[in-house]
Amino acid sequence: MTTDTCEELADEQDPCPKTGHGIEEGPVSEFNPDPCPENGQSRVRNPDTNLVREPLREPVKEEEDARGRETTFNDFFGALLQALGLDAGQALPAWWQGWPARQHVQRWIDDLGMSQDRILDVARESREAHPSPPDGPKALDRAMERAVRREVQPAANSLKAKRSSKAQCKPLPSPDETAAFYAAKVNSDEYLPQNMISTATCGLMLERGLVTLERLQTRGVL
Repeated sequence: MTTDTCEELADEQDPCPKTGHGIEEGPVSEFNPDPCPENGQSRVRNPDTNLVREPLREPVKEEEDARGRETTFNDFFGALLQALGLDAGQALPAWWQGWPARQHVQRWIDDLGMSQDRILDVARESREAHPSPPDGPKALDRAMERAVRREVQPAANSLKAKRSSKAQCKPLPSPDETAAFYAAKVNSDEYLPQNMISTATCGLMLERGLVTLERLQTRGVL
């Protein structure tokens, strides 16, 4: 056997994957046989691509603000108890315990428009006039309402004085105008001092269908 014949047999029997000699041609892969994250043609996903989004932090901020408001109100409530001669560190009367008492005090702010400092002033005045602390916040309702009326009355007197000074040059409002003016106040949620609206004015509003009897009763007008 000649040397050329032996080389031909060796080529046919020993295909080499490195040189490609003796391997039938087929589909060629575009991927590198040794995947690497740094290789642009790698089949390994790029670790820099983060598909997970961090949640928004607004809810966390809202919770922090709510806790801050609660802490501020708790400090105010403790100051109120102290102004009334009650010790928050000891057993409180039943009507001063729990969230109902705090909710009742909050109504003085929301419904009467009082500031926390004004509430504390009225509480001290009430304590000076009465030897014993009130059994609960409801016992202070009238004192808070009187304080609001004292603040509203000067403004009402000033308004009446201005109206009287302009009475000669400006005609009095018509019944329709009067009814519409007071109906707007009754149908709103603003504070209405007692005896602000007369029975005659209520009749004007009812006749014109501007308010309902139930609304007048709910607002304490009738």
